[in-house]
Amino acid sequence: MTRLEVGNKAPAFTLMDQDGARFSLKDLVGQRFVLYFYPADDTPGCTREACQFNDELGAFKKLGVKVVGVSPDGADRHVAFRAKYGLDFELLSDPDHSVMESYGAFGEKMMYGKWVTGVIRSTFVIGPNGKVEHAWYGVRADGHAAKVLSSLGA
Repeated sequence: MTRLEVGNKAPAFTLMDQDGARFSLKDLVGQRFVLYFYPADDTPGCTREACQFNDELGAFKKLGVKVVGVSPDGADRHVAFRAKYGLDFELLSDPDHSVMESYGAFGEKMMYGKWVTGVIRSTFVIGPNGKVEHAWYGVRADGHAAKVLSSLGA
């Protein structure tokens, strides 16, 4: 599994968002954004992480930084998750994990003392030039959004 490092070009992707619209990396060229990968909608850790990103959304917007979440879940689950918690940012579906794999966010991980294959909670700040400015792997959900915001100088 290849992990991205600061300075790497962000792998191109096109995924479907919660409304069934195509969403591509190229749509974000010229702006800084946060791309975070998480295992599943409406699970305890993923909900905390999403709600904390949502709580900090105003601060991210003030910095001109968009937040985008990606999980294997489909549009129906994303719509329900966004509605249940009032999430105001895009959630993208990567059911075959191909984008996650290209970002090093899918593979072997330790879970409850056993090695399993799955989504590795990961976050990237992608700069306006399409390059990785920050990369975190094996993220602890709680408090992570504030850490990302702080890395942006907020």
